[in-house]
Amino acid sequence: MSDQSGGTQLTAFDVLRYTNVRRMLGSSFAFYVGVMLQAATLGKHVFDKTGRAIDIGWLGLAEFLPIALFVFVSGSVADRYNRKHVAAISLCGELLCALGLVWYSISDPEAVWPIFVIGAIFGSCRAFLSPATRSMYPMVAPDGGLPPIIAMSSGVWTSAMIIGPAASGFLYSVHPAVAYATTATLVAFGIGGIMRVQFLRPPIVRDLDEKPTLRSATEGIHFIRRTPILLAAISLDLFAVLFGGAVALLPAIAENQLHVGDVAYGWLRAAGGIGAASMAAFLAIKPLRRNVGKALLVAVGIFGAGTIVLGSTSSYVIAFAAVLILSAADMVSVFVRGSIVPLVTPDEKRGRVS
Repeated sequence: MSDQSGGTQLTAFDVLRYTNVRRMLGSSFAFYVGVMLQAATLGKHVFDKTGRAIDIGWLGLAEFLPIALFVFVSGSVADRYNRKHVAAISLCGELLCALGLVWYSISDPEAVWPIFVIGAIFGSCRAFLSPATRSMYPMVAPDGGLPPIIAMSSGVWTSAMIIGPAASGFLYSVHPAVAYATTATLVAFGIGGIMRVQFLRPPIVRDLDEKPTLRSATEGIHFIRRTPILLAAISLDLFAVLFGGAVALLPAIAENQLHVGDVAYGWLRAAGGIGAASMAAFLAIKPLRRNVGKALLVAVGIFGAGTIVLGSTSSYVIAFAAVLILSAADMVSVFVRGSIVPLVTPDEKRGRVS
């Protein structure tokens, strides 16, 4: 593994002078905005079609199951093949999903099962996209440039969390097909950008004739178990996400509990991005250097309290504040995990660990 944390530390401005860093961040921003826009639109679309909150849960399950089923395979693919090509193929699949949703919205059928099918296909594409793109950042980072790239990639993600959902409210109020067509356009831009990325350091050459084994596929799990700092950060973050899924029910909360329309719902979803972006900016100025574990525990506690408030309030202002605060707290764990994984994981295992 290249030591990218030692030696001269580069600033964000230094790193942005590298063309491939700009291409990577730009393409990520495009498809992240598209993905967040589509996610906000899909939940609202399903709830408006059926009026049942449980169907939002089924949609989430349809998107999550492929990620869980492919968890070992997707990481191995990212470590075994060209990550840029894996990411581009996955994005092409997401583009087809967005176009399928455009067709669904225009035809306006009564049945909602096509949305679940498209959601499952989208989840399958995302299962392969995530480990591939996360593992690409260290490969475009100059020596001493990984920490600012991680911070900027977090900023890209949180900016997308604001812009995508906020735009979804306006676009959905025009027509769902407009929102999905915008997603397709943004993902297409992402594909074009990511295909132009050139790695600063070549990936470790792997023997493609070697047959993949179960041991190879699960090596990421074994590495996490052997690395206590990774195990602690990932486990805590995992449990917080599993028991804090109330944010996924925002379409139902906005309609039944807060009694607000499409645009207000979009801004409620965007509150998560505002909170996360604010915390990311704070951590960029004052990064965690001491008592990281304690800070992580406090953040998870705040995340849980914010989720409880969100589920019990009937005030839009309080709900907005709750989403903002719990997302800011969640950003602490995202920032810690995002900083630890690339620095302590060898390149040949990054896909499986991610």
